[in-house]
Amino acid sequence: MFHVEHVEPAVDQLLADNRAEVERLVNMEEAPTWDNFIEPLEKIDNRFERVWGPIGHLDSVKNSDEWHSAYTACLEKVTAYHTEMGQNKGLFKKFSTIADSEEFNDYSLAQKKVIENALRNFRLSGIDLSPEKQAEYQTISQQLSQLSSQFGNNVLKSTQAWSKNILDENELAGLPESAMGLLKQLAEQKGLKGWLVTLDFPSYISVMMHADSRELRAEVYRAFGTRASDQAQNVEFDNSENIEKIRKLRHELANLLGFDQYSEYSLATKMAQNTDQVLGFLRDLSAKSKPQAEKELAALKSFSKQELGIEDFQPWDVSYASEKLKASSLSLSQEVLRPYFPVKSVLTGLFTITETLFGVRVKEKTGVSVWHEDVRFFELVDEADKVIGQFYLDLYARENKRGGAWMDSAITRWKHSDGELQKPVAYLVCNFTPPVGDKPACLTHDEVTTLFHEFGHGIHHLLTEMEHLDVSGISGVPWDAVELPSQFMENFCWEREGLDLMSSHIETGEPLPDDLFESLKTSRGFQSAMMMVRQIEFALMDFELHSFYNPEEVENILDLAKRIREEVAVVQPPEYTRMLHSFSHIFAGGYAAGYFSYKWAEVLSADAFSLFEETGILNSETGARFKNTILAAGGSIDPMVLFKTFRGREPEIDALLRHSGIAA
Repeated sequence: MFHVEHVEPAVDQLLADNRAEVERLVNMEEAPTWDNFIEPLEKIDNRFERVWGPIGHLDSVKNSDEWHSAYTACLEKVTAYHTEMGQNKGLFKKFSTIADSEEFNDYSLAQKKVIENALRNFRLSGIDLSPEKQAEYQTISQQLSQLSSQFGNNVLKSTQAWSKNILDENELAGLPESAMGLLKQLAEQKGLKGWLVTLDFPSYISVMMHADSRELRAEVYRAFGTRASDQAQNVEFDNSENIEKIRKLRHELANLLGFDQYSEYSLATKMAQNTDQVLGFLRDLSAKSKPQAEKELAALKSFSKQELGIEDFQPWDVSYASEKLKASSLSLSQEVLRPYFPVKSVLTGLFTITETLFGVRVKEKTGVSVWHEDVRFFELVDEADKVIGQFYLDLYARENKRGGAWMDSAITRWKHSDGELQKPVAYLVCNFTPPVGDKPACLTHDEVTTLFHEFGHGIHHLLTEMEHLDVSGISGVPWDAVELPSQFMENFCWEREGLDLMSSHIETGEPLPDDLFESLKTSRGFQSAMMMVRQIEFALMDFELHSFYNPEEVENILDLAKRIREEVAVVQPPEYTRMLHSFSHIFAGGYAAGYFSYKWAEVLSADAFSLFEETGILNSETGARFKNTILAAGGSIDPMVLFKTFRGREPEIDALLRHSGIAA
């Protein structure tokens, strides 16, 4: 296990060793080949992942000021190292020599892809630039990685800086027992009486969906919507300046490399071919969804007025009124469903589906070193009981843990030069409501789909059959295709065959009854157009932010957000809202000019799943086909080729619209 005082020395040693080995490879006399050049480079990259990966991971799941400052100190060195490698003319020359050699024709598709990706990445790292421009690229990269880290840390700190201690239970009228238990537990952890409302997602969403008090909802909505901004209660974590610096530097980086805009630079490694194609795709989806979204909002306002007495409908009423409307029209709510999804049953169902479709079993392994007592460790074994991969599962929200849900690679599948096969390992991280007292944790249906989503990323990483590091698992998969397996897995949470395996009432053990299943199935289309335009709003903000930057006349981000909302959104938030200030996906994650990937991949995943609808939801032959094309190939083959191999045709948008209940 890492200790904070070991972090910097370990990273220093790693980078020194790697640099020395690169130096040796660049200066070797003999002609470069896969065996004498690329394999040793893979060894270096593998060592890098094994050391630096856990350090970044622990910064996300066990953040402390001491740890974060050690991480930040190393980040600068790591960024410099990456830039240096990307601009190493000796390495580039050796890769070019291999690509031009006779031997190249004899390489496998995966080997060729590794070499082609490397040459592309050298160009995207400024290999062709003059020494002065390369130095400029290096400076910009440094600043960007520090700013991104600072952005994410500000969101975490700002989220934690706000809380509200409530002593009168009546102020929390409407909240279900599970939420009250959570808020009481949060107060106890701080040594407080009563209940503590925080901005961590399980607490925030409980208040927004269930609190009868409009004042409380408005207060929590404002606190959440102004995190890390000039409008927050605590302005020391304001990200305004970071956003402007990041936008400016990204534009400069793109220009340096010969792109007009950062979005073009971003698309160089994606399936989507150009800016017009992405904007056209998003606006087409918007045009098909907005008329229905407007009808859905009108119905919600009318219901709120008649049934809830809300005359002046506001954004902080949306989740609350929606939950009430769903309960009245479908006899359904997240809380009605929650008792049917104890974590234990959901995991059993998830693992059974995985076993049925992909011919692998999931077994828990105890006695493994973990970073928190709630973290569990599992192995994936094949029919011969041989371990093929492993994963950590960290399900619950807690203090000093970054919000949201994600999968990350701990170890990538790779064959050593001595023939030994390194098994892949993944981190799967969520922020669900933890168990309260001695009651086991139960999930809302939304949380169940989140778990399946992250597990989809996990199996993409773990079921790869690639043996070359740069195209193994999720490595080398274009960003707008990487969401395909994750969104594909979500579909099982809406099907009777899937739900029967994962639902088991916490008290009676009965699976989800028919009436609730029918309501759930119908609810998939409930306000789906409103949700669709909301995702399109985020995707357009991100893409336009990175597509039309003009240093002479910079469009203010608040104006840009307002302009896009007026075009596609149906719910207009108050002036004080600062959504972009906590939009970590694009300012602190890998989704800059790539948030559209969620919708892009959703078209692919819905269409891929439609083959299961045709052949049988748990059809193991179709499952094997999915595993052997989409999952096995990792990043070795163009995802569109893989999709067509699996589906037998080009992707079509119909399945997505049908699943979403959007009658376009």
